[in-house]
Order: sequence, then C-alpha cells, then structure tokens
Amino acid sequence: MGAGALAQMLLGRSGRRLDWGMALVAGLVGSFVFGLLASLIAGDGLSLQPSGIIGSIIGAVIVSFVWMKLDPDKAAEAFRARRR
Repeated sequence: MGAGALAQMLLGRSGRRLDWGMALVAGLVGSFVFGLLASLIAGDGLSLQPSGIIGSIIGAVIVSFVWMKLDPDKAAEAFRARRR
C-alpha cells in the first residue's frame, strides 16, 4: 500500500487526497508485474521473484499511470493537484 501511495504522490496527487484502494491495488499488482518483467529480463523465466521496495514503487507507478489514463476523473484530479 505504501508503494501505491508513493506512486500516486509521484504522479501528482496531493497527500490528503490519496485513493487508498488504488494505492493497495497498484502496490500489490505493481510489485508482481515489475517482478515478473524483471524475471523475464534477467532470464529467470516466468518464476516470480521478490522485486524489493524499488521494484514495487516502479511497478506501482506504472499501474497507477495506466489506471489514471483509463479513468479520466482521476487524471483530471491529478492534473489539478500538480498545478497547485
């Protein structure tokens, strides 16, 4: 959840308006997605390897970015927060 919250902050959300459901999902899914990609790139095959906190944050940023692109309301809110 922490990785997902940090990903939202990096993408422009203010600290008070975090979507904790999105943070949880982005943190969990991002960690597994990036871990899987890192395993494929490293040549370990399709086995899931722990990606660590940096990998979790990078994966959460990717998942949050895609989620915000698919949900225009969240994207508009992030844009408004960035302009403040």
